[in-house]
Amino acid sequence: MTSDILDSIFESAMKSKIFVNREVLRPDYIPDDLPHREEQIIKLGSILAPALQKSRPSNVFIYGLTGTGKTAVTKYVLKKLLKKASEIGTDVIACYVNTRQDDTTYRVLVRVGECLGLKIPFTGLSTAEVYRRVMRALDSLSIVMIVVLDEIDFLIKKRGDELLYRLTRANEELTRSKISVIGITNDIKLVESLDPRVKSSLGEVEMVFPPYNAVQLEDILWQRAKIAFRSEAIDEGVISLCAALAAREHGDARRALDLLRVAGEIAERENSDKIMIEHVYKARSEIEKDRVFEIVSTLPLHSKLILLSILKLNMEKKTPPTTGEVYALYKEFCKYLKIESVTQRRTSDVISELDMLGIVSARIVSRGRYGKTRIIRLSIPPNVLEGALGEEPRLEFLLKVFRP
Repeated sequence: MTSDILDSIFESAMKSKIFVNREVLRPDYIPDDLPHREEQIIKLGSILAPALQKSRPSNVFIYGLTGTGKTAVTKYVLKKLLKKASEIGTDVIACYVNTRQDDTTYRVLVRVGECLGLKIPFTGLSTAEVYRRVMRALDSLSIVMIVVLDEIDFLIKKRGDELLYRLTRANEELTRSKISVIGITNDIKLVESLDPRVKSSLGEVEMVFPPYNAVQLEDILWQRAKIAFRSEAIDEGVISLCAALAAREHGDARRALDLLRVAGEIAERENSDKIMIEHVYKARSEIEKDRVFEIVSTLPLHSKLILLSILKLNMEKKTPPTTGEVYALYKEFCKYLKIESVTQRRTSDVISELDMLGIVSARIVSRGRYGKTRIIRLSIPPNVLEGALGEEPRLEFLLKVFRP
């Protein structure tokens, strides 16, 4: 019985009424044309062009909110650069590393080594030894290497800026090869936390990617939709709605593409001939839930406890809590769990990080002669956040029994 149902589902998927190629709606798909990023493409291409003459391009630091095309533009320009280098017989290697996934200096260096054809064990060596092996392999090839460190803020916040220091100073050790670094981050304040020596080396050129507006997002979606869907598979207003919803959230193209793709998948599951407006709203709810679960699951325990404190206070108080109230409840949680709490200053930093992630909204308000304070509201539905935090047994217990 179950087997028959599965066969029916699989057959239906193979004869989709909606999709022709859903992969073009994935965030890692790089199209042949990137609308509304021509200026950034030209600038980055100009910066990296010296590699074709075996000269070292300037290091680049790229800032911008999520979904503003930073990674897509970087990969697009590097793809064109490598193609041109191959045509003229210049040795250029590009190595892309997502430091959210390879989140230690050791792992990043292993990944860079792999791009050079070097085999390094995933454990067992010191970071210094791995670095030496990578530099030796690089210098033996007499090439220009461009290392892209995407989401570099995750690595720096977790491990510090040692890797950036090593890579930006590597050219002082190299005699035959050259290396350039492209750092990509969502955190526009990240550079302020870097060692001054790293800041001066890495920030040779800085690029800021502005958010897309609704009209630009609509252009991007139509470009992909023509390839992704069957003709007549999209109802009127669907593309505009996806663009408008994503434009509301800092002009996030990734969000717009996800909305359109998931709406298509929901329409397909419901055996609909078209993607309708209602499918977009269902997709938004599904994505929001998945996004929160993904973000919360990767948070450290103390960040989860601070978030739990914000959740409890928002649910049980008539007014949004202040940083002081959140810290007081967080300390009670730590006492209950018999763990040492972090400082109030660190708690304030965590709240800022949660604000940046879009989970909470922290706003400074004036209290007259009592000075200024920060009030914290939830930016997502409490029930969604409660479900995500409740995945961890200790937090699930605190959610059920603890009252502020």
